[in-house]
Amino acid sequence: MNNNFNGEPHRPGRIEVICGSMFSGKTEELIRRLRRAKFARQKVEIFKPAIDVRYSEEDVVSHDQNHILSTPIDSSASILLLSSDIDVVGIDEAQFFDMGLPDVCNELANRGIRVIIAGLDMDFRGIPFGPMPALCAIADDVTKVHAICVKCGNLAYVSHRIVDNDRRVLLGETQEYEPLCRECYQKALKEKKSSE
Repeated sequence: MNNNFNGEPHRPGRIEVICGSMFSGKTEELIRRLRRAKFARQKVEIFKPAIDVRYSEEDVVSHDQNHILSTPIDSSASILLLSSDIDVVGIDEAQFFDMGLPDVCNELANRGIRVIIAGLDMDFRGIPFGPMPALCAIADDVTKVHAICVKCGNLAYVSHRIVDNDRRVLLGETQEYEPLCRECYQKALKEKKSSE
């Protein structure tokens, strides 16, 4: 924290977005940044959608089983209520939140809070997911991380759903999804159409 010309503490608010496909290390990077902030003795609060109970009801957990305590919430508006006197706010699985999340993040950043967000940029159909496009647009910094395509080893483009289910939100892991590059994803779509 720097001091301004009057000697008062100045907190530079900002929005950082970490996005990409499943298995790309988004949550791992979020946890890394939040742990560094805690190490720097900053006051940190972490939120996740209450529907995400894959590994834990309370912790944010990466696929590598790294975890950090969080507060599960049902609405982005709850973040404002629970973020008083905080230096850094972390938000995981942002794609599952409501469309009010970008306004919430802007308000926090305008208060001088560093906001770090992780989420899927696209759903299993390759369509921009929930509030993520708007969050990327208002972010001070966007980090796109990539998984590796399980078919060819190139950088993955999308989380391809390998189970027969058309619901947009389907929590899952390697039994339900695989990271694919654009070319392998197009091949998978053609194979699915030809088998129907």
